[in-house]
Order: sequence, then structure tokens, then C-alpha cells
Amino acid sequence: MAVPTASASLNATTYSPGEQMLLTVTYGDPDTQQVTVTVVVTDSKGNSSNPVKVSAVIDPLTVTVTDDSARAWTKVSDTGSVAVYRSVA
Repeated sequence: MAVPTASASLNATTYSPGEQMLLTVTYGDPDTQQVTVTVVVTDSKGNSSNPVKVSAVIDPLTVTVTDDSARAWTKVSDTGSVAVYRSVA
């Protein structure tokens, strides 16, 4: 079993009080697997629908952000490998 990896960066190195902070977290886990299910519907006459595909991640990762000033961090976006969070300095 591999260990999840993560790296993080802020959009600046210093902030003024009240300024917006953006935190970008890049993360992954070699053990996380994606499965794709394909569905085709066929009637009694042999007519078939176009294939429909849906994907899901098995054992997805969870990103949690806290800091030592008890700031609230709000998730802006998350692609499953890159998450962006926002807070105020």
C-alpha cells in the first residue's frame, strides 16, 4: 500500500490583514483506482442504445485544511487531484 502524497502552495508569501489567501493543494494516491461502467440497453427486437459510460473513484482521498490561527478555509474547487481553498488573512 502506497502512502498518499500532497504538496501545498499559497498565492503569496505575505498578506495584509483582510487580504484574500488562496491555497492550492496537489494530492494523489497510487492506490486510488477509477472504474468505468458501460451500459447498453437492448430491446426484444435487438435494437441497442448507444453505450453510456459513467466513472467513479474507488477509495477517494479527503483533503482537510486547518491552520494554527483557527482560520476558516473554504473549498473553491477540487478536481480529485488539485484542490483550491480560500481564507482571509
